[in-house]
Amino acid sequence: MIQTAVVGCGYWGPNLIRNFVACPLTELAWVYDMDPQKMDRATRMYPTVRKAAGLTDILNDPGVSAVAIATPVNAHFEIARACLESGKHVLLEKPLASSVAQGEELVRLAHERGLQLMCDHTFCYTGAVRKTKELIDSGALGDVLYFDSIRINLGLFQQDVNVIWDLAPHDLSILDFLVGRRPASVSAHGIAHTGNGIENIAYVTLRYSSDFIAHFHLNWLSPVKIRRTIIGGSEKMLVWDDLEPGETIKIYDKGIIVKHGEEEKRNRLLVSYRSADMYAPRVDDGEALAMMVKEFAEAVEANRPALTDGEAGLRVLRVLEATQRSIKADGANVQIA
Repeated sequence: MIQTAVVGCGYWGPNLIRNFVACPLTELAWVYDMDPQKMDRATRMYPTVRKAAGLTDILNDPGVSAVAIATPVNAHFEIARACLESGKHVLLEKPLASSVAQGEELVRLAHERGLQLMCDHTFCYTGAVRKTKELIDSGALGDVLYFDSIRINLGLFQQDVNVIWDLAPHDLSILDFLVGRRPASVSAHGIAHTGNGIENIAYVTLRYSSDFIAHFHLNWLSPVKIRRTIIGGSEKMLVWDDLEPGETIKIYDKGIIVKHGEEEKRNRLLVSYRSADMYAPRVDDGEALAMMVKEFAEAVEANRPALTDGEAGLRVLRVLEATQRSIKADGANVQIA
């Protein structure tokens, strides 16, 4: 079994702890948090898990092979770098780091040391996203034309990052996983209503070298909670509503048929509409986080890149950083490296 440790016992850490304890491939050896009370609460049900007095307890334990980091993003880089330099495989919460430069350094360091660096893009392991990936790859939707996402609710207002850095990594990682295309540029608009300069509402548009386009609506100040994504294909369209029990995904056999008129000189365009059946495929309802932890353990065991490896986290980070530049430039179109 892979000896592991979890650093950070705040909001997400206890979920990781529970799943690392339950995973048949891992044994949780240590947890660490700067707040002893958080450590006590997180380990109350797991008396065999040791509570570290500091990060060095974990770094100096040769039996620990892998470390999961669930701290605020501004602490990701230093902790992850220390773990990699100590020969530990690393699982990082999203986003990978605070900047592209930091993310590139972590990816480089993991590669040089022959270690696995993985980003916890949990949504990529949900049954809904895996089913959507299956449908896209099989060609059931035809050519994918657009990706339109709404992720809004009232709160939680963050103190260190804006709504884009908080919520967009979910949808950006899903988009990256599903379509495998690299965006060319981004344009973003946002506003801060709390007087601290941290945007709580944002609209983000990604443009590609093809005719594919992606759009995200992100909002901490909504009276309702909405988690809905529409993916339009040339053959069928898919609606994923993460809050809809029983029918999370719906496939609509709807679309348009475009014909050019005989009078080519006038470039006459004829559009007709196709509307047929709707069906809801069965979606695996297993816990996504359990699958993510299992994927991390298997990647460590086989010494192979994980499904959402450091490179995937870095691609999301590049979009986030470009989006931040765009939003500060009043929606200017910013190229993505």
